[in-house]
Amino acid sequence: MERRTVLTTLGALVAAAAVGCSSNDAAPTASTPSSTEPTPSGGPSSPSPSSASPSTGATPSGNPTRTPESAHPVSLPALTAKKYDGRNLRLDRVLARNAAYTRHHVTYASGSLTISGILNVPSTPGPHPAVVLNHGYIDPAVYTTGRGLAREQDYLARRGYVVLHTDYRNHAQSSKDPRSELNLRLGYTEDSINAVLALRTSQYVDPERIGMLGRSMGGGVTLNALVAQPGLVKAGIVFASISSNTVENFERWPPGPANTAAILRAYGEPARNPEFWRNVSPVTFFDRVTEPVLLHHGESDSNCPIAWSRRTLSALTAAGKKATLYTYPGEEHAFVAAWPTSMSRTVAFLKQQGV
Repeated sequence: MERRTVLTTLGALVAAAAVGCSSNDAAPTASTPSSTEPTPSGGPSSPSPSSASPSTGATPSGNPTRTPESAHPVSLPALTAKKYDGRNLRLDRVLARNAAYTRHHVTYASGSLTISGILNVPSTPGPHPAVVLNHGYIDPAVYTTGRGLAREQDYLARRGYVVLHTDYRNHAQSSKDPRSELNLRLGYTEDSINAVLALRTSQYVDPERIGMLGRSMGGGVTLNALVAQPGLVKAGIVFASISSNTVENFERWPPGPANTAAILRAYGEPARNPEFWRNVSPVTFFDRVTEPVLLHHGESDSNCPIAWSRRTLSALTAAGKKATLYTYPGEEHAFVAAWPTSMSRTVAFLKQQGV
């Protein structure tokens, strides 16, 4: 996919589509299965052959702020410097129970906010390995607790993982954050980081065996967490992710006229203030990643272009990181035929990393 030219006027940004990279896990759209075996690529010694040159915009231009003390408060360096504690994990009530696991409604603290979510606890004796799930974009006005990644919640719990699916701030019963859009939703990354720390306090969880999985927008949340808090988890998995260059996401899905105008007033257009936009893009800081990363992407994804994952892989491998991309011919944004294969690969990857 040819990268869009950076937009330099508010009018052009507002006119662009604003739907966001959505999560359709509960009711995926059918796609035509492909008989071609999904193919992996990556690893520090084998960069993707489709990696982008600097002219494609895989990395925003400008010099990033590396010193947390001088960082803009809306930036990944600021998230790096922030203190997290993930306290007060509370299992409020049982939502469902089956032979394999019990599903709980939970809350935990993320700074001054309370975040809701669901926790699946396997019926087998613990402590268990665990995975934090970061869902894709779903309009907060219609979102309900635990919505998104429903298949993954069930699949992982049946294989012995405690699963914490976060709702994020402004979703379901979570606290409200009126600045979330102006802050480019970086608060979602805070909520995900605190989810891991909250899990570490659970009697059901082995605190040394925690991974993170994100889909679509949640893939971006996962990449943010890996660069902001290296060593937080033992492995990161992203499905059909948004771009690791925040400029590309902002151009493709500006968050409505009012929010777009407020963001551009506060931070400037990407072409005029490239340093700010570099500092909110995880690709800028891939040198900080310490965990192996597994990427999955459908080759027919019309929502989040597969070129984004290929560029993310290229940037990770260029930074000397352990990363693998599996591509799935014929699969759209919501995996269908290849989903079982992708999840089998995911569990094998987690186990390889000791999760």
